[in-house]
Amino acid sequence: MPFARLASATTPTCHIGLGLAAVGRPGYINLGRERDLPADRSVGALRARTHELLDAAYAQGVRYFDVARSYGRSEEFLADWLGDRPGVEDVVVGSKWGYTYTAGWSTEAERHEVKDHSLETYERQRAETAQLLGDRLDLYQIHSVTPDSPALTDKELHAKLAQAAAGGLSIGFSTSGPAQADAVRAALAVTVDGEPLFRTVQSTFNALETSAGPALAEAHDAGLTVIVKEGMANGRLAGPEAPDALKAVAEETSLGCDAVALALVLREPWAGVVLSGAATSGQLASNLHAAVVDLDEEQTARLAGLAEDPRAYWARRAGLPWH
Repeated sequence: MPFARLASATTPTCHIGLGLAAVGRPGYINLGRERDLPADRSVGALRARTHELLDAAYAQGVRYFDVARSYGRSEEFLADWLGDRPGVEDVVVGSKWGYTYTAGWSTEAERHEVKDHSLETYERQRAETAQLLGDRLDLYQIHSVTPDSPALTDKELHAKLAQAAAGGLSIGFSTSGPAQADAVRAALAVTVDGEPLFRTVQSTFNALETSAGPALAEAHDAGLTVIVKEGMANGRLAGPEAPDALKAVAEETSLGCDAVALALVLREPWAGVVLSGAATSGQLASNLHAAVVDLDEEQTARLAGLAEDPRAYWARRAGLPWH
């Protein structure tokens, strides 16, 4: 299993991964994006920014990199970086299928991505990913599974995914929306020839959205590697946007709100990898301080009070503009 490479790593940051959603395309919903990225959002400029982040992450011990077909050119940027560094053999690469990027490298597109969990989309996008990442791909995830997703019941799709798993690829899924816990539990029940299909789950979990926690603990107990995304709540837990309770704890630790927010996730015993979605090297360095934040029970209890109703959380996230 590819994640055994992380389990055997000894660097403090080995359980922090780098996701490229924010830098693989010119538009995304993260707050503060106008400050984080240059005015030049050309392919060349974002390729250079992505490679800068990958260099910094690898140098500081990060060993999991996360991309997706819908993250613009993120797979291409990562593939170029790996191709230029043939000696980098100890990283784990994960990508996702199920959304198609439709913005045409514009921040003004009416629709930035289209969701489709059909077998036809899987086969098309699997070929596209293979062309870019080849045998460097370790993990292929169904992107944003919800309880009503046909990917949970399509036996023909399951057979194709199991075939890929038999060839050495790890198969996982990510979740989104207020019913993440239901989606996780439904996916845990999916089997092919009596064997569980999925080996990883990637879900949103942060100080504001904790509803998937019990289901993620169940997934961990079932042997899945749990990857946490959006630990910064798309920027709502960073810098000037952070709630007062988080700012107070950050001041007590002498570290940033971002480091404290990610540390809160890292302390969960089921959290195998927590993703940084940094768009600058400075943000990445600050995020990686999460590995050394030591929260006490009183601080943790204060931060627990930030949790929102998941329906309200996801409604607000759906209303974030693409910058």
